[in-house]
Amino acid sequence: MFKKVIIQGLKQIICLAMVAIVIGPILLTLFAALKTKADMVITSPLTLPDWDKITLDNFKKVLSDKYLLLGFKNTGIILVVSIFLNVVFGTITAFIIDRFQFKGKKIVVALFFIGMLIPNFVTEIARFRIIQGLHLYNTLGAPIVIYVASDLMQLYIYRQFLSGISVALDEAALLDGCSYFGLFIKIIFPLLAPATATVCIIKAINIINDMYVPYLYMPKNKLRTLTTFIMNYANAQQGSWQLLAAGIIIVMISTIIIYVFFQKYILAGVTAGAVKE
Repeated sequence: MFKKVIIQGLKQIICLAMVAIVIGPILLTLFAALKTKADMVITSPLTLPDWDKITLDNFKKVLSDKYLLLGFKNTGIILVVSIFLNVVFGTITAFIIDRFQFKGKKIVVALFFIGMLIPNFVTEIARFRIIQGLHLYNTLGAPIVIYVASDLMQLYIYRQFLSGISVALDEAALLDGCSYFGLFIKIIFPLLAPATATVCIIKAINIINDMYVPYLYMPKNKLRTLTTFIMNYANAQQGSWQLLAAGIIIVMISTIIIYVFFQKYILAGVTAGAVKE
């Protein structure tokens, strides 16, 4: 009995420690965003400022920056186009691989998953040359092509979900005179809605949080995204940690909202088809 109590206590301590590791940096950033520059110097970063000293001026200044709106616009365009193409190509490719037999299928599948295992920085030089060759450098098309072509996570999710859809459903539709295109559009694609929601959520969070690709492939000021806005804002506001913290909180809100409202679909979509009866 005493041993069980100790084990349960250790589990709770570990869980609390993990929560503190995740929530701690967010709280510190929020505390800094609510302080004045003077309070940042004289108070501990671990403490919330006194109620009479809390200020929203940092948020007002960041929101008045013209590049913030531009960052939202560019990020929105990249997000919508990338997710749309990921869903279209992902569902079609997964359907073909899962439902059809053809020569070299195992090789194709193996190449897809090998591509998922290779770190992006290993192929960065080749990828950069390809983007330049396509004349997409310093355009919104560069990150869109990279997000669609180099991240193959959607194939795993869609194939996992398709494995739970009975082939008998396909056969019944084909016997009724439905074409393969009609089968995909009218039956398969609607059934993939939970997986599609999962792909959209995960892709959206990854794209919003990504700084490396926009910074490397879109250095123009007019092509700033939310993450490159924060990075350039940090360089321009050296020493003004409270302004940088306010900018981080503003940019972080969109990601948090997406995750909080749709997090239940992530687990449902990823685990769908994992257990067969």
